[in-house]
Amino acid sequence: MTSTSTKPHDLQSLDTMTGGAFTAPTSGERAQRIRDWLAGNPAPEQMQEVFKELSGRDKGAARLLREKLDELKRARGQEAIAAEWAQKAEALLAQPKLNIADALAWQRDAAKAGAPLSREPLASFKARVAERVKGIEDLQHRAQVHREAAVLLAQRFEVLSTKGWRDAQAAEEALRADVAHWQQQAADIAADPNWSSLDAKFAPQLESSKAQLLVVSDAFHQALAQTVAAAEDAAAPLPPVPVWADELRVARGGAPEAAPPAAQKPPGPKVDPEKRAAAQGAVEAALAKLEQETAEGHGKASAGAAAALRAVLKEHGKMVDAALEARVHAALVAAGELEGWQRWSADKVREELVAKAEGLLKRPEGQALGGRKMQETLRSLREQWKQADQGGVPNHALWKRFDEACNEAHKVVEAWLDKVRADAAEHRAQRLALIEEVKAWAEAQAGNTDLKAYNRALHQFADRWRDAGHVGEKVFAELQPLWNAAFGAARAPFEAAQKASIERRQAMIAEATELGAAPMLRIDAVKALQQRWQAEAQTVPLDRRQEQKLWDAFRAPIDEAFNRKSAEREKAAAAMSDHDRHVLDASKAVEAANATGDAQKIRAAVARLEAALRGEAPPAPKAAASADGPPVGATDVVAPGQAAAEFSESAEQAPGPADAEASPEPAASDVAAPMPSLVAPADGADASARADAAEADAESEAAPAPAAPPKPAPKPVIAVRGDDRPGNRKAEVLPAGRGNSRFGGDRRDGRGGPPGRANERPPRPGDRGPGAGRFGDRPPRDERGPRLGDAAFRAQREALERADQALRKLAAQAHGEALTQVLGAWEQRDASKLPSVQELGRAVTPAVRGQWSQALTAGPSAEADAAAEALLRLEMAAEVPTPAEQLEARRALQLKLLTRRGDPAPAQTWGQDTGTVLAAPHDAALARRLQNALKALLRK
Repeated sequence: MTSTSTKPHDLQSLDTMTGGAFTAPTSGERAQRIRDWLAGNPAPEQMQEVFKELSGRDKGAARLLREKLDELKRARGQEAIAAEWAQKAEALLAQPKLNIADALAWQRDAAKAGAPLSREPLASFKARVAERVKGIEDLQHRAQVHREAAVLLAQRFEVLSTKGWRDAQAAEEALRADVAHWQQQAADIAADPNWSSLDAKFAPQLESSKAQLLVVSDAFHQALAQTVAAAEDAAAPLPPVPVWADELRVARGGAPEAAPPAAQKPPGPKVDPEKRAAAQGAVEAALAKLEQETAEGHGKASAGAAAALRAVLKEHGKMVDAALEARVHAALVAAGELEGWQRWSADKVREELVAKAEGLLKRPEGQALGGRKMQETLRSLREQWKQADQGGVPNHALWKRFDEACNEAHKVVEAWLDKVRADAAEHRAQRLALIEEVKAWAEAQAGNTDLKAYNRALHQFADRWRDAGHVGEKVFAELQPLWNAAFGAARAPFEAAQKASIERRQAMIAEATELGAAPMLRIDAVKALQQRWQAEAQTVPLDRRQEQKLWDAFRAPIDEAFNRKSAEREKAAAAMSDHDRHVLDASKAVEAANATGDAQKIRAAVARLEAALRGEAPPAPKAAASADGPPVGATDVVAPGQAAAEFSESAEQAPGPADAEASPEPAASDVAAPMPSLVAPADGADASARADAAEADAESEAAPAPAAPPKPAPKPVIAVRGDDRPGNRKAEVLPAGRGNSRFGGDRRDGRGGPPGRANERPPRPGDRGPGAGRFGDRPPRDERGPRLGDAAFRAQREALERADQALRKLAAQAHGEALTQVLGAWEQRDASKLPSVQELGRAVTPAVRGQWSQALTAGPSAEADAAAEALLRLEMAAEVPTPAEQLEARRALQLKLLTRRGDPAPAQTWGQDTGTVLAAPHDAALARRLQNALKALLRK
């Protein structure tokens, strides 16, 4: 049976074993069933199998199993540690002579190693060791007390020897019993099993105390027996005890024996002065050392110095004078006091350490120490205890309290260490899985050309390795080479691509250096090289610093070449030629003419500027009398056939009986044409008088202009292609009805088609006309003159633009005034107020103006139908909208015109149609329609 066929059966059996944990509908129920199953303490193998299947289905429920497995794992580890330290404890307890320091070191080292001292079997061993140490300490105390008891018994014998012999005889039996009891206790102490574990000094001390006590007791009893015998028999010798002997002597009737005179001390032998001086020097040196150590407060050093002084004094004490001997005794007393103070201060420090250790677990809940902090605190406390032991005699009672408090607080450290070990194991597993994932990914990415995504994935792997959690130094030293090998193998293709990209970029840098060093900078080659660099940078990513360094090296020669070119251009611009200077002067003259608002002066200044642009020499300066222009009060008139070409903005800027719409601007080619002043006369003088005045002003303003140099004859045209582009204008005018629609200009908005082709549009500024150059209306190079510098070019362009705007504004004003005068003359039926031919523009001939004058003079005689039809023809010729109520009539007229192909078009008869409308009676609606039509027609 295959694994796929057994898996459902395994899941079913696991589900049955766990009480339905795999088939539970919700995660909470699965977790509860896992808890119930774990309460029965299942086997670790079963828990591992269930965890393996459940970890991929429900991580929340699997966490319970993982925690249980980790707990079992920790328990197995602690069992091994416990067995090791239990074996050490057995060996320690089996020794016949147990050292207290070794016993305390076992407990401390076991706690540091993480052994579970609170659980069996270490708990029982800990109790046994503590009981053994306590027994040894108690035995030491009993031995010391027993020595003191022997001294007290000896003192009792001495005291009784100073009293009467009868009192001593009464206390003799009690003393015998006490000495026998003391001997029995001394034998019990020596027979104790822990007697061999005591320090070697206790056994001789106890033996010497016993021998001294027995000697004193035997002497007492013998002297008392002799005293009793002397009391019974007067001839018996007196006892050696003076008090008892005097008492017996008095009882016999004699006097007490006087004290013998003190025997004179025989004079000592004479000592060599050199030996005496050497002895005093040795004693003074030892004394100075002791005094220095005592003054500095060194307890142990002062004890050693005192012992050395005693040894020197024992050897040379007989040859020391009384003054030096007194100093020696004072120094020894001070050293003893210092040793006692050191012992007292050490105990004070130990008591503070014990209080700190016992307070570690009594902190408030919010201030409890963590595992690492608790470990560092315990280590610091134990180090301080060692330092306190170095300054004084050890205190085992305080050490016992301190060690118990530290062991109790170390349980927090043990729990933290268990968690750290579990986390380290999990982090190690994660890092190993990441290494395998990197290896598999590297094999799957073979042949991948998306280096940006490749690099991004490598960075993600590196971040995951860095954030994979803490492990120990030993584990990290084991895993780091594996990671370096796997990550290096995965990064090798990318590093090879980076190396090849760097070589290509170095080649492009060399190429950029060659281009920058060339005398003529090739812009197309530079652009192509930059595009190649950008493509390379987008394909292969590099380190940001390295990429910026390569880019700076690539950009430097090109920037240097452009800076050199800019410097040369600025240098050439700084050296202004005579031609540029003439153009600048002419541009300033145009600006000054624009400020005057005189169209004639503006056109004259523009003509001089164009002559300067063609390279012609500037005209001679005018006399002072004529430099200021025409005399004050002179009236400018409009030349015939020129005003209509300058109309740009209609009656929005000029007063009129009705509102007018803005019209398109004229072509830019019309600006350069010489134009007379557009200021119309304010009065209604005769047209001929105004024409004579205009001619007189023109003659007075005319100035001799230098003859232009002869232009070369244009080359004959060999072939001209048919130009059907928008903007081309043909000389002939097609009849109406050939517009965009099927029936000519019959459209929904009432507009008729243009007089030209079907797709023709009005001319715009910049359109190329017949004979224009490559760039629109720009003339050929031989007609433009020498090349201008940047400053001169900008100045002449801005001057011409401002002149064009000023002329357009003046033309719009003249157009509005002329149109207003025509409508005013119609309303008042006064032919004298009709504008002159010059004011009306080139679109109106003298014959047409005469016809309009006759229509106004004859009075309202035209029929209403004829005037309406004439107005419709005007709107068709001007291509302006017709009111909605007249659309049917306009369509009917268009159909009528289609049947009369031989009749002239409305665009050809608009002058006569205007006369027909002017012959009709004045009407405000008709006047508004006539104004809209003439506004466009007078501009053509």
